[in-house]
Order: sequence, then C-alpha cells, then structure tokens
Amino acid sequence: MAFDGTTICALTNELNTALTGSHIAKISQPEKDEINISIKQSRQVLQADNTYKTVRSNLNLVLSVNPSLPLVYFSDTKKPAPLEAPTFLMVLRKHLGNALINEITQPGLERIIKFSFSHLNEMGDIKNVYMYVELMGKHSNIILCDEEDVIIDSIKRVNGLISSVREVLPGRKYFIPNTLEKLDPFSLINDKASFESLIKKPNDLQKALYTSITGLSPIIANEIIYNAGLFNVNSTAELSESDISRLYDAFNSHMTSLKDLHEFEIIYKKDKPKDFTCVHLRQYDSIPDFTTKKFENVSSMIVDFYSEKEKYFRIREKSSVLRHLTTTALEKNIKKKDIQFNQLKAAEKKDKYKKYGELLNIYGYNLKPGAKELICNDYETGEDISIPLDSTKTPQENAQHFFERYSKLKRTEEAVSELIKETEANITHLESVLEFIDMAENEADLNQIRQELSQSGYAKAQNLNSDKKINKKKQLEKSKPMHFKTSDGFDLYVGKNNFQNDYLTFKFASNSDWWFHAKKAAGSHVILHTFGQEPSDTAFEEAAACAAYFSKLKNTSKAEIDYIQKKHVKKPNASNPGFVVYYTNYSMTVTPDISKLIEVDD
Repeated sequence: MAFDGTTICALTNELNTALTGSHIAKISQPEKDEINISIKQSRQVLQADNTYKTVRSNLNLVLSVNPSLPLVYFSDTKKPAPLEAPTFLMVLRKHLGNALINEITQPGLERIIKFSFSHLNEMGDIKNVYMYVELMGKHSNIILCDEEDVIIDSIKRVNGLISSVREVLPGRKYFIPNTLEKLDPFSLINDKASFESLIKKPNDLQKALYTSITGLSPIIANEIIYNAGLFNVNSTAELSESDISRLYDAFNSHMTSLKDLHEFEIIYKKDKPKDFTCVHLRQYDSIPDFTTKKFENVSSMIVDFYSEKEKYFRIREKSSVLRHLTTTALEKNIKKKDIQFNQLKAAEKKDKYKKYGELLNIYGYNLKPGAKELICNDYETGEDISIPLDSTKTPQENAQHFFERYSKLKRTEEAVSELIKETEANITHLESVLEFIDMAENEADLNQIRQELSQSGYAKAQNLNSDKKINKKKQLEKSKPMHFKTSDGFDLYVGKNNFQNDYLTFKFASNSDWWFHAKKAAGSHVILHTFGQEPSDTAFEEAAACAAYFSKLKNTSKAEIDYIQKKHVKKPNASNPGFVVYYTNYSMTVTPDISKLIEVDD
C-alpha cells in the first residue's frame, strides 16, 4: 500500500498531537534525501504526593524523500551524520534552530505534510516559516518556505529542464500542482452531484475513484466499493441510481472516519506483509490465509512495515559503486578467460610442429633446393603427410623453424595454463564479492567489502565510497559474522564477506569444528561449532541448508554442499581472501533454508 492521503491524514494527526508546542533541538542530514529532526519535549507528570514533576524527553523524527521509498516516522535510532553539512541542512539550521512547532497539517487529502514553525530571526523578531514534506514517489521533496510561501530552499532543486509543471527553486512561489485535475474529496462531502458526474463517466469503477479524487489509493477505493456492496461491479456503466447512492454513502463514511483514525493494522498473507492500513479493511476479512497485526499508532506500524524495506533500498543505493566496480571487473576477467582459452587452443598445435621438424630431419636430405613442401610417411598414422616449407631456407633451417615454433607454443601453453588458473580464481573471488554485496545489511558490512576490493587491487579505497565524505565513526564500525543456533542447540557462524570467511575458518574455528560450503559456488563459510561434541544429524542438515542459503545457490530447489572437519581445510599461499582447498570431504544435497535456525544477537 502506498503512502496515500488516508495514511498521511492519520500520520499528520499523530504528529500534530505529539509535536505541537515542542521545540527543535537538533537537525541532521545523514542521507542526501533524508532529514532527521531531534525534538525536545517537556510534560507535567502528577506524582504520588499530588505535585507535578517536569519530565523532559527527545523524539527523533525521520523525513525521508527517497524516490523508491518516501517515509515520515518516529525512530529510536539515529544515523551518524556526514563530516560536512550539506547546503540544505545549513539552511534548515539557520531557520529552524530551536524553532517552535506551531501546527502540523495536511492540505486537503494530498500526499503532503505541512509543518508550521516560528523562530527568531537575526533582528530578534518572530518569523513564521513552513516546511512542506511531499511524499509523491520520484517527485518527493522537502521544501522550506517563508511566511509568504516563497521558497527559501529545498532538499531537491527542480528547474524548468526537469519539470515544466513547477520549478522548485529559491525565490519561486510554492504551490501544489494539480496535473491530474483530481477533485478535493472534502469538497464532495456535500456535493453529491459532482460525485455522480465523475462516477457516471465510462471507466473501471475502482479506477474512476482513485484517478478522480485526491488522496485515494487503489486499495482504499476498493474498500469503499466493498463497503457499498458493489464488489461484483467492474464498470461504472453497470451502476444504477441506487448503486451510486450507496457508493456515495460509503465514500462519505470513509471521509468521516478520517477525523478519528485509530485502527492501525498490517495485513499478512501467509505470514508475509501485504498491506498496511489506518482503517480496518473489511475486504480481507473473508479471504483465507489473510491475518492482521494491530498497532497503537501509525508511526510504529510504518516502522514495522517499512524498516526492512527501507534498509534494503539504502544498502542497495550505497552499494551501487561497489556493485558496478565488481561487475565490471568480473566481465573483464570472463573476457580475459575466453582470450586465454583461445590462446591455449592455438597452443595445442605445438605437437604438429614438433612432428614436422622430426620428419624433416628424417626425410629432408633428398629435398631439392627451393622445394615448397615435403611429402613423406607419417610415423604415427602410417599415411603420407604434406609439410609446407619456406623455399628460401634449407631443410635443416625449416626443421629448426618448426622446433622453435614448437618450443614457443609449449611455453605459451604452460604460461597460459597458469594464467587461466589465476583468472578463474579471480572470477570465483569476484562472484563471491557480488554475493556478499547482496548480503550486506549495513555500512559496516560494505566497509569490509570496500577494504577487500582495495587490497585486491581493483580500485583505490577512496574511489569505492558512494559518499565523498564518510564519517570516521562509520569507518570504525566493525561488521561481525552472523550467529545462529540450530533447532537442537548447536552454534553456527556464517561469514558475510571473504575476510570473515578467512577469520572464521582459520582463526575462530577449532580443528574439531565442521566446515560447510556450497559445492563449486560462491558463498559463505559456515562453521558448526561443536565444543568437542559429536553434532547431531539435525545440526549437520541445518548447517548444510544454511550454507546453501548464504550462497549463489540460494534460489535453487536443491543444492549440493561440501562439508569436512576444519582441520582438513587449507589456504594456499598468496591466494585470494576466502579461497581454500580440501582434498577429501563429505557431501549432501539440501534445500536452501534457515527457517529452523534461531538468530543470536551477539
């Protein structure tokens, strides 16, 4: 479900109740499209002796206008800020430093939250400023305006080349574009005639609602239709006058409910979150496999629904430089391998030239000067063979030429064979790096991958950061291997990159521990920690399933896993991070799965 007008209405009501009368304590911009505002609050609490005590607290409000996932919510965690403050952050600090929050509203049912502030300017006069947070997909923006609604600045500047509808630049007048010519839903509450006119236009019934009325998403439009008892009607052409009246009553009922939104639910389909809602969606009540989870407020619902998704988008964005670099290096090595194989194939002709030289030494004595070929009996096949000659050279010189070609190709074959091994090792290494980029969950995970690529010579460390300036605190963050317990209590440790793989296998694991890895596929080293005990069959199976899940074979139905005691795993000198060899092992075929494992938060 999108951040539609109904959700933003509920969120605006919550923000207005929680924040009106509070002051801004601190503003930061941890991402290029995200603002974090720390808000200081104080409230009077009645004590047992009937006296009041002032309790002070801080709330952290996140305003994200990421094009893929625009969000506004309260957060308990604070992201580290960049060393150098961006321009828009400096503007916000100038105009909103210690500002009083007067009111938080929603224009109509638009996907916009309007913050009204008052602050003291340089002359000590009280001035009003407004901040519009527009949650409109790729058009999302945070715009700061003065009391005349003239734009002071925005987190994303939009000029005439980007948009012909509205420029978002300092000095321009702020307005809300109505490009789709939708109707204000509040104006329709007492205007049944206008509602009927838009419904009577030939169209899909659900589409007629959400494309004609501001703030209605497809799912809310469908809920209105369901509540009107018209869920079997597809087209507006099928509606009777009584149908339209029932639809109008259901619409009015929904608009009335916006004054007191209190049913915050996430809807699950077979344990997977499908939608969230600020009104109870009756359309799902009778459908099998659908369940709901209730929340006390809209912010906690949004955090629960979007936290994993928001983290995924952020990490994908931050890892784009690493992903591009690794993919490019991988493609180059694959092309290099193709060239080397062609060179190796050409070197296979070496034995032919050796035979030519030997036959010339045997039969070349009776050649006439200037001969262009020698026809003689091939001692291997017993058939005649034609050997091309350089007519300007003697038979002995021709033989020497063939022996030299044989020697050169033999050296080439030996050298190229070694180069192919090196290239294949690089391909395996880069494929594993791509897998670990996909597994990265935070900045610390990416930092270790950056370090690995830098040490492997693929790029300089300063060229691997998506942000030009990285907070030193971020650089010091350490990524830890994942830790799970099997269903019968054995510990499993999983590397999230090749440095961690090496650490787990050669520093952390004891000789009696068991080592698991996907067969001939990039992936994590998985250590089954035994503490000297004999692991159960269940532990072996779940460890193998874990190794399959954290590998390139994750999306296959079956995966073959090699496993062996750690003492039999060796690391060749000067090999790539994460590369190991072993000569005897067990194997089992499993389904990639970690559902039976219990994650341990170390």
